[in-house]
Amino acid sequence: MTTTTSRAPGGDAREATTVSDACRRVDLGQSLGILLRRWHDAVDLALAGVPHGPRGFQVLGAVVHDEPPTQAALAESLGIDRTVMTYLLDDLVAEGLVERREAEHDRRARRVVATASGRAALRRFEDAVRVAEESVLCGLDDDERELLQRLVRRSAHASPSSPA
Repeated sequence: MTTTTSRAPGGDAREATTVSDACRRVDLGQSLGILLRRWHDAVDLALAGVPHGPRGFQVLGAVVHDEPPTQAALAESLGIDRTVMTYLLDDLVAEGLVERREAEHDRRARRVVATASGRAALRRFEDAVRVAEESVLCGLDDDERELLQRLVRRSAHASPSSPA
């Protein structure tokens, strides 16, 4: 393990432990896998009250933060099979978090709208997820956490380059 010595304001020498040499040899995939498992465990606990856990939270967030989508558009945008979306929404409706309304432009389509209870629940769950994510990234300071999150979002949403 690599350590460094720094001086505190009073002149006291303090050892700061940095990443071990063994950790430096771990590849990106393994590191991301470890981090994702930690994130999943922490977020699953934070979202214990949401039907379908993280997936239900994702749907509720999309419904609250975006224009009320149709059920089909919501399934497509989140990459959730339409039949699975039906069951997921049924459970969110049963909990009083969302409701289905007839779409103005097409009576056959249903818009998914968050209820007041759903919006309040989402705020609580977003706070709980934020705390969970901070615990997962506790080895980073605030600036490093923000940088990591920004880089991961950018990389995740970038179009993959086509093979040469």
